[in-house]
Formats: sequence, structure tokens, C-alpha cells
Amino acid sequence: MNALHVRQSPIAGTWYPGDAFTLRATIRRLLDEAEPPPLPSTPFGFIVPHAGLAYSGPTAAHAYKLLEGRRVERVFVLGPSHFAYVGDAATTSEPAWATPLGIVPLALDALSALAERFPLNATRGDREHSIEIQLPFLQVVLDRFELAPLMLSAHTVSACRRLADALVHVFNPKTDIILASSDLSHLNDYRLVEERDAEFVAALEAFDIERIAELAVDPETTVCGRFPILTLLFVAQTLGFTNLTVLHQTHSGHVTGMLVPGQYTVGYLAAAIHA
Repeated sequence: MNALHVRQSPIAGTWYPGDAFTLRATIRRLLDEAEPPPLPSTPFGFIVPHAGLAYSGPTAAHAYKLLEGRRVERVFVLGPSHFAYVGDAATTSEPAWATPLGIVPLALDALSALAERFPLNATRGDREHSIEIQLPFLQVVLDRFELAPLMLSAHTVSACRRLADALVHVFNPKTDIILASSDLSHLNDYRLVEERDAEFVAALEAFDIERIAELAVDPETTVCGRFPILTLLFVAQTLGFTNLTVLHQTHSGHVTGMLVPGQYTVGYLAAAIHA
């Protein structure tokens, strides 16, 4: 494929290792160290964090370990747009994405079918990390797959509901997987992060979509991917997957050892949604 038509990584070498050997070895080590709890059924989808690999990689590995050896045709990744307003949702105009581990083709048929039901804007040359940071894990645990990247600037419950209704008609739970990319609270004290994250995660574990919707529109909520998470929950509810299991939870204070009052801290969560 012509390199001009491939989205080149803006974060390789900074957010994760820039050479294939080191990157694959790092992912493999994180997967080997992860010990997710057993689940009663095959996961329908996951919530995964999106900080740099050194920070949230150990948490993310708990989700991706459950995908090892699974045959997946398409991976839908919903992530917040951190740097630009893209409308309610957007995908990229490039038909493939590159990382040091190779090129990942986009699920163009799925994205086209989705766009017939929900308007998708197009970006090119974006700097967004929330989706790309998932790719090295996916490239290691899956044999071949197509990517359906969806960047969200949606900030209303109704927009998430409409997008979820459209996704239900395109997503195949037998052959596809869906991810919501999100870190948890971003606050200037680890104790406050722990308090806020406990409330948010408790609502997730109860599969209390109404409460998550309330928290999503609460200006005090700093969970950056709360609307991708809400969209994922709507899809899961419609398709009958209404159980959520926390696989791993921590925050940057624990990762770095900087449990200092007043220190900026970010929460990380890996969770599986299943029947």
C-alpha cells in the first residue's frame, strides 16, 4: 500500500517503543505478567486505558490477555478526541494505520455501513493517541484483523444513544470486538482520584447506565472517555451483554510511586463486558 495512504504514527517512540523488536518484547512481557480473573463467558467488549505504555500498559494487558488466541475479524475502537473537535464522531480518511509492528487495514465496509446510519466526519493526519495506543496490543494478540476507529467529540447522552443504535446494526458479536478507550479521573490529588474512580467504577460494575449517563454529563467528572464508555454500554445492553467485570484498576500514583498529596494523578481501568 502506498505510504501516502497510510496513517503514520504520531506517538511511536514516545508513548510506546519506536522499534518493532522492543515494542513486541514489551507487549509480550506485559501480557505474560497480567493475571486477569476468569470470566463466566466470552467477552463482548472491553474498557481499556490509553496512557503511555509505561503507565497504563500493565492495566491494559489484563484485557488483551483475554483476546489471545481468539479469532476476531474486526475491532471497533471508540476513543475521545483529545486535540480537535470532530463532531459527534469521526474516523480517518486514511484506509490503513501503521505502527512499528506493521500496517493495520481499516474495516472500510463496516465504516461505510455505519456512516449510512450515523454521520461520520473524516480526519487526516490526526494526533490522537486514544485509539492508536491499543494497536500494538491488538497486533500481538490477534492474527489478522481490520480496525474501525471512531473518535468521539460527542458530549450528550442522546448522541451516544444514536451512535450505539447505529453500531448495533453493523457490529457482529460473533466475529467482532468493541473497545472503549478511556482513562479514569484526572485530578491533582491521588486521594480524590481514588474517591471519584470508586464511584464511577461502582456504577460500571452494577451496569447502571443511568448513573453513568448522569456522571458523563456532570462537569465534575474528568473521565476523558466517558462518552465512548457510555456508547459501549448502550451497545452492550441492546445486544444482551449486561455484566461487567473489573480486570485491573490502578492510578499513576501507584505506577510511579508518587503517592503525594497535590500530585497530578490519572486513574486506569481494564474491564470486560460479557453475558
